[in-house]
Amino acid sequence: MGAKIEPRSGMNYGWDYGENNWNTGMDNNLLFLGRFGVHLSVKDRDVTDPTTLTPSAGDAYIVGPLATGDWAGKDGQVAVWVPGTPAGSWVFALPRLGWVTYIEDEEKLSVFKAAGWSAGLAI
Repeated sequence: MGAKIEPRSGMNYGWDYGENNWNTGMDNNLLFLGRFGVHLSVKDRDVTDPTTLTPSAGDAYIVGPLATGDWAGKDGQVAVWVPGTPAGSWVFALPRLGWVTYIEDEEKLSVFKAAGWSAGLAI
């Protein structure tokens, strides 16, 4: 049976154990949970040019408005740096209503609403 998409999380489900692509689908789900679903914390939310960064493995950002380069067209999404050989890459997630993140440089909690990320609450 082919995978279905769970509407609240966007994760795939519906395989029988051992079915073709079961491993790939489950691995992708676990990667998604690890990157975006557990203790979401971002370094900054107004960076628009990722070339100005020297990211480490797992560094996360909310893409700023009118982003350029690898982040073009990803405004408001969460970007996570994933190291690779020899270079790494950015992985993105569309936030869902109700996502909460800690914004490290502002020391605020922000929630994603229909209008985008909230101004945040100082901690």
